[in-house]
Amino acid sequence: MKPFVKGDLEGFFALGLDNLLVFLLMTSLCLGILGFSPELYYGRILPAAAIGLIFGNLFYAREALKLAKRENRTDVCALPYGTSILTVVVFGFLVMLPAQQKALSMGMPKEQADLIAWHAGIVACIGSGLIEFTGAFFAHHIRRVTPRPALLVAIGGIGITFISMDFVFRTFAFPMIGFTTLALSFVFYFGGMRSRFGIPSGAIILGAGAAIAWTLHGLGLPSVVPNEALDTSNFGFKYPTLAIFEVWGDLHLLLDFLPIFLPMGFAFLLGSLQNIESAAAAGDSYKTKPSLMVNGIGTLTAAALGSPFPTSIYLGHPGYKKMGARAGYSTMNGTVWTVVALSGTMGVLTHYIPIEAGMTILIWIGLIMGAQAFQATESKYMPAVALGLVPAIAAYVSGMLKNTLVVAGELTHRNFFDDTLNQSFVSIRNVYSDGMFGLSQGYLFTCTLLTAAVICIIDRKFTHAAIWFLVGSFLSAAGFIHTYEIIPGDVIGRLVLPSLELNKWAIGYVIMAAIMLIVPLFSKPMQDDSLEEKDAPI
Repeated sequence: MKPFVKGDLEGFFALGLDNLLVFLLMTSLCLGILGFSPELYYGRILPAAAIGLIFGNLFYAREALKLAKRENRTDVCALPYGTSILTVVVFGFLVMLPAQQKALSMGMPKEQADLIAWHAGIVACIGSGLIEFTGAFFAHHIRRVTPRPALLVAIGGIGITFISMDFVFRTFAFPMIGFTTLALSFVFYFGGMRSRFGIPSGAIILGAGAAIAWTLHGLGLPSVVPNEALDTSNFGFKYPTLAIFEVWGDLHLLLDFLPIFLPMGFAFLLGSLQNIESAAAAGDSYKTKPSLMVNGIGTLTAAALGSPFPTSIYLGHPGYKKMGARAGYSTMNGTVWTVVALSGTMGVLTHYIPIEAGMTILIWIGLIMGAQAFQATESKYMPAVALGLVPAIAAYVSGMLKNTLVVAGELTHRNFFDDTLNQSFVSIRNVYSDGMFGLSQGYLFTCTLLTAAVICIIDRKFTHAAIWFLVGSFLSAAGFIHTYEIIPGDVIGRLVLPSLELNKWAIGYVIMAAIMLIVPLFSKPMQDDSLEEKDAPI
């Protein structure tokens, strides 16, 4: 297989758009919400993130070429890799922002509080990287005993909700741009069409979206482009420097944010494992241990240089492969974005190319991920996959609900996040938010275990199903799933480890496990499976 093929351009534009979106969010968070200085963001954080990015991308491109040579194939696609939106959101809002606010409440000046927030993010990033790295030595056992649909379903849920849904809403908010690029995405990616002039489909979509946005702006109509002039003060190469020794005295922050990065570290590990399985379902079977080890090393490298955001194996491998991307798109992605991050030209891209210009490509990738969960599943297991999507949907709806409460609080100057929150939802709107918040916490784990348990039930392997439910009981008792607490302005997971808590969800899973074990005592298989449809309730 060649290091670069024509389809790599398609893959690069799609993955590059994803990275553009991440960097836009990262810029907004660090410079806007946290109020970091441009020197800290452009001079320390962005260069460190760039090194972690190129390190992993070059490795996974090399692995794709090795796999292609070993299997004598030309259609191997590299695992996509980078900093995900989820990590930016979690580490930004649940680690860095609380650390900064705590420092400010103690009377520290803003500059010192910013350094505390940055250090907290780096320390949490180190903790997450250690989990990802050590997980490489046992995660392959999880892959061996877990049904493939159970590993794919959480990825499908994320694709449909967290990747596609927000951008679908945004598409309908700006239909002149969104509908145009959506139609082009459908034609090129669902319809399998290509430009007669050899122009990459992604470039056409981005170009059309940006042209419409700037045309609307030029005509004085509502548009999505910025009104202010381009800021050129951050141009010039900035090289990463070691930050690990600067945060050495703040390693105690590991304990403060253990409830955040420990479950998230395991969630990222599981997500990476699921993405490897997703690639295998698409025909590219990569070795689990080295893939996960480098995933962790990339995070640790970026953290040591000053990045507070973990890197991970990306979602969407099947979509990139379908575009024709192979190994070259990974090399291009790492190289180009590293140069952009180190040179200070990120501001140029974010100024002239709005997210809305190419967000429909991400919608397509999310839909492909959701479809794969069903396409790689036997028809008899589809009810299990449908059930496995529910926790991801609950997590998305939960996030929307919390955002609504925050907006309502800003309008009314009231904090709606208190002990009466769940009671108010039930009494006023008959909405059981307690169950929704519980189901959304640790949803990556819950998606997998519910799907795996139901698959075992469909196969009448009730002892195996009982084991899965007992795993659910342990995860709940430890605080990895379901347990949560309401804090001012948010509802967050509540880790119980190193102790265990026999909460209502943990007890419920034990009851389900007990039912699985006594099933042979009170039931028997139907003699004619064809009667199942006839006798099923309507």
